Amino acid sequence: MIKKVLILLILSSLPLYAQVIPPVEVKVGSGELSTAIRILLLLTVLSLAPSILIMTTSFVRIVIVLAILRQAIGIPQVPPNQVIISLALFLTFFIMKPVFDDINRNALQPYIKEEIKDEEFFNRVSERMKKFMAVHTKKTTLDVFLEAAKLPKEEMEKIKKPTDIPLRVLIPSFLVSEIATAFEIVFLLYIPFLIIDIVVASILISMGILMIPPQIISLPFKIMLFVLANGWELVILSLVRSYQ
Repeated sequence: MIKKVLILLILSSLPLYAQVIPPVEVKVGSGELSTAIRILLLLTVLSLAPSILIMTTSFVRIVIVLAILRQAIGIPQVPPNQVIISLALFLTFFIMKPVFDDINRNALQPYIKEEIKDEEFFNRVSERMKKFMAVHTKKTTLDVFLEAAKLPKEEMEKIKKPTDIPLRVLIPSFLVSEIATAFEIVFLLYIPFLIIDIVVASILISMGILMIPPQIISLPFKIMLFVLANGWELVILSLVRSYQ
């Protein structure tokens, strides 16, 4: 399953580089890419697969929330970075499964069966990824990047739906929106732990205990509160539902 998802991820990212790389005429008589160009694109995408995963999926929001959650609890090194990245990666595959299934059904399988050409395959994959990113992109952020891009008037008039937005505009808008949403989630998660720190610090000051850092006393209480409330399950469930 993971292997299939990785293949879909690699293939789905090809339209991005088709828009970033300067236009080069690579078509032959039948309208298909030559074998050499296909190999070149595949090697390029393989080398940049981590960046593609970050740019076009839910990975950014998940990893930011999980990483800052450690800071809120007061144990910035636990869980270790490898665990946080691995959990974020598999949650990304879990959340993106409907998108990958759609790409597999409507783009990859027809392409393998030679029912569609290269250009049509790229268009179908690009449209599906654009739909996902547009749904989770804030309109205000998108407007800012559309203004910054200074698109020609003719190109702006053609934008009637999410799939009409150029990837060079939609991807940074999506990334900024994901970061903003992640910080909003973290703010709400931080409040209960901050209250515990304030209460413990107030109690220690009232008792005249000033030599012991409040974090040492509050840490067990924060861990106990998080465990008793099934914190990891609630956080993960909230992240998954935020994409539904």
